[in-house]
Amino acid sequence: MRQVRDHYQELRVRVAETAGLRRTFTVLFRAFDDGVAFRYDLPAQPNLGAFAISEELTEFAFADNPKTWWIPANRRAMDRFEFLYASSPLSMIDSVRSPLTMEMQSGPVVVLHEAHLEDYAAMDLARVGERTLRPALAPWADGVKVRGRTPFVTPWRTIQIADSPAELVPSVMGLNLNPPNRIADTRFIEPLKYDGIWWGMHAGKYTWPSGPKHGATTENAKRYIDFAAANGLRGTLVEGWNVGWSGDWIGTYGREFSFTRAYPDYDLRAVADYARSRGVQLILHNETAMGIGNYERQLDSAFELYKSLGVSSIKTGYVNDKTAEGHAHTGQFMVRHHRKVIETAAKYGITVNAHEPIMDTGERRTWPNMLSREGARGGEYNAGGPDGGNPPEHETILFFTRLLAGPMDYTPGVFDIRLATSSGRARMPGEPRVRTTLAKQLALYVVLYSPVQMAADIIESYEGQPAFQFVRDVAVDWDTTRVIDGKIGDYVVVARKAAARDEWFVGAITDENARDLSVPLDFLDAGTRYRAEFYADGPTAHWLDNPTEMIIRSEAVTATSTLRLQLAPGGGQAIRLRKIP
Repeated sequence: MRQVRDHYQELRVRVAETAGLRRTFTVLFRAFDDGVAFRYDLPAQPNLGAFAISEELTEFAFADNPKTWWIPANRRAMDRFEFLYASSPLSMIDSVRSPLTMEMQSGPVVVLHEAHLEDYAAMDLARVGERTLRPALAPWADGVKVRGRTPFVTPWRTIQIADSPAELVPSVMGLNLNPPNRIADTRFIEPLKYDGIWWGMHAGKYTWPSGPKHGATTENAKRYIDFAAANGLRGTLVEGWNVGWSGDWIGTYGREFSFTRAYPDYDLRAVADYARSRGVQLILHNETAMGIGNYERQLDSAFELYKSLGVSSIKTGYVNDKTAEGHAHTGQFMVRHHRKVIETAAKYGITVNAHEPIMDTGERRTWPNMLSREGARGGEYNAGGPDGGNPPEHETILFFTRLLAGPMDYTPGVFDIRLATSSGRARMPGEPRVRTTLAKQLALYVVLYSPVQMAADIIESYEGQPAFQFVRDVAVDWDTTRVIDGKIGDYVVVARKAAARDEWFVGAITDENARDLSVPLDFLDAGTRYRAEFYADGPTAHWLDNPTEMIIRSEAVTATSTLRLQLAPGGGQAIRLRKIP
């Protein structure tokens, strides 16, 4: 959105002890058009200075037993966000991540999340009664949840409310609850599409460590840069370029990772110079393995080097469940770390795309160099997931759950659906593969918002593919979004208008069921003819046995037209709409 209105009513309620230490705090409420938010404000006072929080006793009590869509927050298992969503009545959940989306029996849809998470533990939600939830805060290694000193404010607890799922987004309540932009010169912040040496590693074609299959070689990086330059992609990501990937880098918390020293077969300076000469932004990967001390000791020297090379984009990674010291992945220690990375990156003119992150809480308003993040089970699980890949319904759930927090780097655009080319061999039955049609891969660029979008496949998979034209054309920066229709876990139809371009794009996706959908084009300018370019599932397309059948066609339309879209099982449709001169 180009313009955002910060419109709310505010109420402050002061709470004080009437005896004893007579400590006091304020509960601050704000009511927006699409929800409410509240936070606790602890002022400086004689009897409350430094403190430690063992539990937050806020409760969300529900009158009925809504249907919920959730991923677990059981820190005895994998302490990240990379799970498939489950659905159940509220009374059956245990401890779950936020945002938590709930469809009330009485009709409305409610989403619980948080905003302005700056110096606190991230909020999970634990059921403490049949229909009551309480914040579950990730701990420090010693079990303390939050440390602080007055004056102190907590994050906002947000309750987004809509009459139907299609009315949930786009919400800007979380952005409005964060402080304004703190970066004086934002010219280095650039939405972009990118390719990269990444998917080949997940599919088994390349390796991160140096060796005979090393992906991040100087020669290979230049090939990807050439492809990006030839196809209008503004960036190239290189993973596995830096020393430290050999051996058990997860078990050792990445203690051997250097963020300035490259493997011998990768000339960092030469590749950076070559990318700049081709008009392509080199994106460098910084995997930490949750070795936070090792990374923070190198932050300034690494970012200073990147700036000297003309590199203004990094992708960070946190593949582990705790820090080497035992601090939780989403606890206050890690919240402080992520803020340090964002602020240090801003100082050097660098944007951040964080994987295995803490969930977005609107901080990109304050630090707009925080471009995107993962924070859910992304496209990489289609190459290496233990259960065969993401099921067809997955993205139709993400839109109404994870994407409500903020942009997600899902990495769409895999054309080699069966992974035969990218893995270098035929996939066996039951092995991971992409569980969508090719048309749905294109539609994901519109449906799943991110200001950085990857053409995720190896570049060989795009050779001779007419459908790649949509990847070249689709925008990543939008000034208007319309959710046309949708049902959680079933289907989504979204229209977005490109920023600074008089073009609209439509994306429609479905679960494992075929669907016929109607899309009125009343969002177009009245009295104007548009050329609609369709990338649609073929008549016998199916995610399982015929995923690549596609029809590409065009026709003239106007604001009075209604499109009839036929989506195959696990399929989708992508449409570009531009004015006819």
